[in-house]
Amino acid sequence: MGRIGILGGCFNPIHIGHLLMARSALEEGRLDRVVLMPANLPPHKALTGLAPAPDRLAMVRLAIAGDPDLEVSTDEIDRGGVSYAVDTLRALRDRAPLDQLVFILGMDSLRELHLWREVVTLLSLAEILTIERPGYDRPPQTEDLRLPAPWPERLLAAVVPGRRCDISSSEIRRRVAQGRTIRYLVPESVEAHIRARGLYLA
Repeated sequence: MGRIGILGGCFNPIHIGHLLMARSALEEGRLDRVVLMPANLPPHKALTGLAPAPDRLAMVRLAIAGDPDLEVSTDEIDRGGVSYAVDTLRALRDRAPLDQLVFILGMDSLRELHLWREVVTLLSLAEILTIERPGYDRPPQTEDLRLPAPWPERLLAAVVPGRRCDISSSEIRRRVAQGRTIRYLVPESVEAHIRARGLYLA
């Protein structure tokens, strides 16, 4: 039983920004731990350049090694197919009904949440915690979220500050393809895995 954060994503690859986001969620959301949940196939992103699921999972494990507050889940990869958050939250709720689930979003995902599968059901399954990047995110208005009441007000009340970190997975993939360094953008162990496996070269 605990207050458990769920941070999903492609993690293609995981980078320092993801780790800072997890840490901000832990502190600002008063979480017991954060579970990183690599998607099998993302529903809202192009699959071009998506590293194999075993590699993305391995990179997450490498990135969080030694951090007792972070865990990795294989649930979405094991389930296969397209990874819908509502299906994941249902499964987690069935397996651990006493846990308080907190689904972690970035501001970009909050703005697109109305497009997610069974979004109202999703909102009933977990508390939503949105991490704002100082200096980057313009706080949306209730009408921007395009969701029925009372959800916009509740979601905007649960926006908490994060750390400014201008890093993206797409930038890392592009730099690897161009033969440029990704040092300090990802943990050293993740960089070593990318090099050893020849990921993102094409």
